[in-house]
Amino acid sequence: MKPQNSVKFIFPSKSVNEAFARSAVASFAAQADPSVAELADLKTAVSEAVTNCIVHAYRDEVGQITMTASLYADGRLTVVIADRGCGIEDVEQAMQPMYTTGGEDRAGLGFAVMESFMDKVRVHSRVGKGTRVTLTKWLGGREPFAT
Repeated sequence: MKPQNSVKFIFPSKSVNEAFARSAVASFAAQADPSVAELADLKTAVSEAVTNCIVHAYRDEVGQITMTASLYADGRLTVVIADRGCGIEDVEQAMQPMYTTGGEDRAGLGFAVMESFMDKVRVHSRVGKGTRVTLTKWLGGREPFAT
């Protein structure tokens, strides 16, 4: 199914851009008339995905983050957040709550938070090539269809 509307942002992996990403995707999603709770869920999940790029993908350097948001006629919103950082060696392990490569100051809950606020989360990663996180949420009280 082709999106009814989509937008793409490319920005540096600086912590100041995390708030921009949350606000930009919420502004884009507003055209689907989501509830306040749906917007809050979306902003939280996007915040986690972008923060993962900043903290883990590029570690001690600034890289590029690409965020694409698409709206579909069935009420589905997809947000793809991609980096060209170090990649994730074991995606299944990385998605386990409390697992982190970020040291003692990290909780290891990023993917668990994303999964709790979105209807679907997919992660594709290749070591040395980067990671792509696809977040899916059905907006406006519409029920997700079987995928």
